[in-house]
Amino acid sequence: MKIEINKLVPDKIDFKFLEKFAKDILKLVKLNIPELSVAITCDRKMQGLNKKYRNKNKVTDVLSFDYGEIVICLNQAKRQAKKAKHSFEQELEILLLHGILHLAGYDDQTNDGYEKMVNKQNQVLRKLKSSPR
Repeated sequence: MKIEINKLVPDKIDFKFLEKFAKDILKLVKLNIPELSVAITCDRKMQGLNKKYRNKNKVTDVLSFDYGEIVICLNQAKRQAKKAKHSFEQELEILLLHGILHLAGYDDQTNDGYEKMVNKQNQVLRKLKSSPR
């Protein structure tokens, strides 16, 4: 399993911790993909991707693509971490997990799908917190 973290923003944060977290998530959700690429980008680029692929002309936090790519918006993650009153790193982990769950087939576009996805997300986070990292 190859995991690649691509930082597309001029930020001094080291995103290497996401590699191990991604491997742990992939094992727990039993998603067997040969490669995972995670791109960290800015508001402008994320808004462009969201418009192009989802026809929504606004910034979003995370997008997943079937071919094993996840794009996370750096500034949106920072805003959401502040609002949720947890660390930026914790928010990045949540967004990465959310993106991987989309790759695993979870869909949050309906109320039922959203509920199932949030339940799975919480279940995975509990398991990861209880195991030594």
